[in-house]
Amino acid sequence: MSHTPRATIDLNGDLGEGAAHDAALMPLLTSANIACGGHAGDDASMAATVALARRHGVAIGAHPGHADREYFGRRSLAIAPDAAAALVIEQVERLATVAGEPPRHVKLHGGLYHQVAHEERLAVGVATAIAARFPGLILVAPAGSLLVAAGRRLGLTVAEEAFIDRAYAADGTLVPRSQPGAVITEPHAAAERAVRLVREGSVESVAGGVVRLQADTLCIHGDGPDPAGLARAVREALERAGVGVARFSPRVDNPPD
Repeated sequence: MSHTPRATIDLNGDLGEGAAHDAALMPLLTSANIACGGHAGDDASMAATVALARRHGVAIGAHPGHADREYFGRRSLAIAPDAAAALVIEQVERLATVAGEPPRHVKLHGGLYHQVAHEERLAVGVATAIAARFPGLILVAPAGSLLVAAGRRLGLTVAEEAFIDRAYAADGTLVPRSQPGAVITEPHAAAERAVRLVREGSVESVAGGVVRLQADTLCIHGDGPDPAGLARAVREALERAGVGVARFSPRVDNPPD
């Protein structure tokens, strides 16, 4: 896979999930994924997070997940394509109602994110529902995943995502959080990964090999020990590398598979 270094990169974060870092993290992002009542969040938290994003000029996105608050939506639960689609649309609509307008993008959360990205029937079902109900929404999906392909086939604008605070296995999937080293909390390490992803389109796997990823946006989780410190280090490293931080383009500019 050839890689063209980017002049700018989007920096997204998961917010409105009850963590204590939202106020510090938000100004450092360009896109916010707001929990909308599934794994976390309610109307009050959504309204507060939307207001915080608007105050800092950060793009507002929906972050739907399994309604599994006990496990923070991080378990993969059995779900049919039509049920997954309904779950996603219901939560996007809830955020749209609170915000008074549709969000700019949608990014799934946790177990739902991984299931829909890697199961063909779920990917097609969810992408079809989004294209029918919110055709102008930007779909954020794991780089190179089935959800990326399904979204593009249906005419959605797709932003491919990579993680700078999570470790990758050799096959390009995220290392389960239960394993040592799965979560990267050291700011310098995250910053180095961000620069490499933007300039080279790759990241080192836990096995020591190279994983190729074409990323339009880089994610920082808002529930880490110091996500703002990590985001600050990432931005400084990108600036030193001559890379700007800006929202991903709203144009349908991703090449087809």
